[in-house]
Amino acid sequence: MNILITGANGQLGKDCTLVLSDLHAVTCVDVEELDITHKNQVLAFIRKIRPEVIINCAAFTQVDLCETHKDQAWAVNVTGAENLAQAAAACQAFLVHISTDYVFDGIKPFPDAYSETDIPNPLSYYGITKREGELAVMRATDNHLILRTAWLYGFHGANFIKTIVKKAIAAPDVTLKIVNDQYGSPTWSMILARQIAALVQTPARGLYHASAEGACTWFEFARYFLEKLRVPHRIIPCTTQDYPTPAVRPGCSILDNHRLKNENCNQMGHWQRDLDEFLQLYGKQLLAQCQPSPKPQDSL
Repeated sequence: MNILITGANGQLGKDCTLVLSDLHAVTCVDVEELDITHKNQVLAFIRKIRPEVIINCAAFTQVDLCETHKDQAWAVNVTGAENLAQAAAACQAFLVHISTDYVFDGIKPFPDAYSETDIPNPLSYYGITKREGELAVMRATDNHLILRTAWLYGFHGANFIKTIVKKAIAAPDVTLKIVNDQYGSPTWSMILARQIAALVQTPARGLYHASAEGACTWFEFARYFLEKLRVPHRIIPCTTQDYPTPAVRPGCSILDNHRLKNENCNQMGHWQRDLDEFLQLYGKQLLAQCQPSPKPQDSL
């Protein structure tokens, strides 16, 4: 198939490119090549390359920054999604759009999970824009697949693993407080990319959840990968109240991949198993990436 991937420089976009390029003709673009917030540019570009499938990995994902950059967040997460959906409809393309667990308020008690039929109620502006993006896609075209995922990490791009590992390496004697009362499912972007590759070959349409199986807190997640990587560290659990952030996060945003499992096409593995594989493949490179930059020497 002829496939267009937007947001191709991000961690999911990179992995989608790796997974899909072996089997399909893939065009990869990021904001430098295609600004999805410009409607006419999007329509002209898609009419030119005529993709059969569009995979939208472009998003404003900096949750706290969304609270102060609301226009930018809306432009990318809502207007951009709508532009792609309308262009897809005009060119009879199939749109795969990525959404998030943060469309839910997280008031369900652990270990209850959210299914596709649960009613969204986002707490943050990021969550609001991602929910509005979903609705924009639904209004613009029936030929869509919306995949909600959670707590993404990968080798490419920025993520929680790299943030914590960098901090631990830079200051191993400093105690880091990590939230231990928010529950979710850390999801490797490569596994999600494989799930997307499988779904574009099927008649699957509509809204699906696609996150790792099982769940943990941010603290449990951090402790697990720091120990696996053998990074010296000092971390202690704290509550959300102890670690205030500009954006309100859901307390328990575990997703149930109900439709994937019901249709016998769930490829999402348990978060620990996937993380083990990720660290085995990329652990050494990840540690090298996270080393502090050498300080420039003074000029003589």
